[in-house]
Amino acid sequence: MKSIIRIISIALFFVFASNYVSGQYKVSVDAENPEYFKVVEDDGVSVKLMFPAGTFYKIGQNGDWQEAAEFNTISIKSFDHRTEIYLKDTQGKEFAYAEISISPIRELSLWFWISALLSLMSTIWFTVRYFKYRFSVERLDLEMRLQNTTSRMIEQRQSYERELAERLPKEEAEQLKETVKSKRYKMVTVLFSDVLGFSELTSKDNPDKLVDDLDKFFYKFDQTVKKYNIHKIKSVGDSYMCAGGIPQKNRTNPIEVVLAALEMQHYIEELKTKYPDGDSRIWGLRIGIHTGPVFAGREGLKKQAYDIWGETVNIASRMESSGEIGKINISGNTYELIRDYFLCNYHGKMPVKFRGDVDMYFIEGFKPHLSVQDQGFNPNDKFYTKLAFIRFDDLEEEVMNLLERHLPDNLYYHNVKHTIDVVTQVELIGRSEAVSEEEMLLLKTAALFHDAGFTRGYKDHELLGIKIAKEILPKYDYSEEQIEAISDLIYVTKLPPKPKNKVEKIMCDADLDYLGRADFIPVSENLFKELVEYNFIEDNYDKWNQIQIKFIESHQYFTATAKQLRDVNKKKQLENIRRQLKK
Repeated sequence: MKSIIRIISIALFFVFASNYVSGQYKVSVDAENPEYFKVVEDDGVSVKLMFPAGTFYKIGQNGDWQEAAEFNTISIKSFDHRTEIYLKDTQGKEFAYAEISISPIRELSLWFWISALLSLMSTIWFTVRYFKYRFSVERLDLEMRLQNTTSRMIEQRQSYERELAERLPKEEAEQLKETVKSKRYKMVTVLFSDVLGFSELTSKDNPDKLVDDLDKFFYKFDQTVKKYNIHKIKSVGDSYMCAGGIPQKNRTNPIEVVLAALEMQHYIEELKTKYPDGDSRIWGLRIGIHTGPVFAGREGLKKQAYDIWGETVNIASRMESSGEIGKINISGNTYELIRDYFLCNYHGKMPVKFRGDVDMYFIEGFKPHLSVQDQGFNPNDKFYTKLAFIRFDDLEEEVMNLLERHLPDNLYYHNVKHTIDVVTQVELIGRSEAVSEEEMLLLKTAALFHDAGFTRGYKDHELLGIKIAKEILPKYDYSEEQIEAISDLIYVTKLPPKPKNKVEKIMCDADLDYLGRADFIPVSENLFKELVEYNFIEDNYDKWNQIQIKFIESHQYFTATAKQLRDVNKKKQLENIRRQLKK
């Protein structure tokens, strides 16, 4: 390519040269006797010479002699680049000789400028083409290298995944296959703890026993954080760090981390009682907790441990260092999220760079009405029910996402809106019927799952919904008894309804609430459209109305609340259907 550019440049140079001559010439005279050869006029085309009077001259050695006039005009084109002029007198004697040099006059013509412009444009064009060619070659080379690298990475990943599948349970292997990029979590509760007395181990007669106890203590820590779905971050020396709300987001992590902290403090106090009086002061635990946003990510593809970073981590560490032995020190952020569950004692502020002062509180125990015998030491059933309602918000989000993603599009009645309506209605009727908080939790959970079975099939969807509930609810700490009660509530929605107790009556009334609502007609039309599409009834609206009349006439609401709210309107809807049928 470079050689081609050079050849073109040389060719254009000669083009320049050919357009550089103006067509005029310059004459210079070289003679021994220059007085005999006077140039009178030189216009670049011809030259006027003045010779001595009465002489003869000739141009070139073979030229003809001519008599010299006063002024002798000689055309420049009549001789070559260089020629001679001879002079002789009247006797024929040559007496003078001169050489005349002729050189063309060069100037920048129009053709020169045109050629120069064309040359410049050609040079630029060929230069651009050359670099585009080089770029294409380099890009192709990079693409080939990238393709080879990608192929190697795919092979390595496949090999790694095969190794995971062989060595780990399926669920853990799938988690490790996920991306390792850092992720931002809006609400994470971070706990730092420091075991006081660890530095004194070397000064004791029996440090090995104390080290063993420290190992047992951290083992207890691990069991505790696992119990409350808290993620252990690291333990170094006498320090322990964990965080709630990662990798699975949840709304309950501030409460769960405080529960874990209370168990840790209780365990250390029990451990201290096993030592002689002289050693009992060695052990002590200082805990700091803060809630806020963090960034989290796995430390490597082959590790499941998370690392977290951000201002929240720093503040949690400061909470621990600013606390007291035997105390749980929490920030104002955490306090606002757990204040309804625990007794807290404000004890000052801590300055934080770029943030200002952060309020600090010591956890003193549980709220009396949420503790066993109102003593504030151990949580009672009310506490766990109250906590379960917060977990329900996370559960509701998961189930709604499941329904939105997997319910068929042709479920015109049994859709997400129907589930929301039933969840709302069980709470409305349940409050009016004065059910307990735990019964309300069971009702709302059953309402949430009662149509989840449609994500797997239309027939026997109640049983499929029960199966899904049993798969999901253990993750949200529902007991076996609660799951069985929820299963019964789901199954009681199977037609015809046959409730056996108050909560089942509430469930049945909420599920068929639309019979007495103002939007009964459009809702029933959606149900008709759905049943026709699934081949459960004929596509005959009159027959459908007859089915509805028969069903509504035999239907009854079971709770006083539903009867009061819907019975009158249900009768009106029945009359409307009868009028439509007569038409």
